Amino acid sequence: MQEQELIEKIRQLPPDKQTEVEVFVDFLKRRDEESRLTQAAAGLSEEAFRLVWDNEADAAYDTL
Repeated sequence: MQEQELIEKIRQLPPDKQTEVEVFVDFLKRRDEESRLTQAAAGLSEEAFRLVWDNEADAAYDTL
């Protein structure tokens, strides 16, 4: 679907439905941003946790 087609469909909706679309789009943007932040934080913490995770006592868990 082309962007203009989507915009036209939204314009044809009643105002209350346009508001619902806006709220949903905001939700999707926020969810995507939170997901990227979570992945970035996990990547940044990986090195710090490597010291805790890489040890002989926990080696059995590496095969799970």
